[in-house]
Amino acid sequence: MAKKSKKQQQPGGTPATVALTAAGVEFTVHAYDHDPSHPSYGEEAAEAMGLSPDRVFKTLVADVDGTLTVAVVPVAGQLDLKALAAAVGGKRATMADPTLAERTTGYVRGGISPLGQRKKLPTVLDASASAHTTICVSAGRRGLEVELAPEDLAKLTEAVLVPVGRT
Repeated sequence: MAKKSKKQQQPGGTPATVALTAAGVEFTVHAYDHDPSHPSYGEEAAEAMGLSPDRVFKTLVADVDGTLTVAVVPVAGQLDLKALAAAVGGKRATMADPTLAERTTGYVRGGISPLGQRKKLPTVLDASASAHTTICVSAGRRGLEVELAPEDLAKLTEAVLVPVGRT
């Protein structure tokens, strides 16, 4: 596991790390060798970093009443689509088409970050994030995570902090 602090970050990183640096947010980058045969991107990240899956969050893109919406939930659980719809004042949520999610965010599936997206989308962060001093989310590509305070993530993404994950 390689770690780089904000000060050691290479210039021209991913859009996510560029956004964090521009905002002056403290973060740590965790890089690991991505295994394409692993069945779960999020679980792979947690295992590779030796962290509890409750502290590593996955970024999912859903369609809520025709509006793409980002949900950030622990890899240990699943997204509650009804709770997500309610969190943003919608009636119905479904998972977004993966190709549309990639095109809209500018990231590939398994590397979608809630930060530095091509198009700013409404974002919901699972309330369980506030139980941790820091959490990890994708840094914008497979095999790269950023660790930061959940409050910083919520502020930068203008996220609503509500329970949308379930175990």
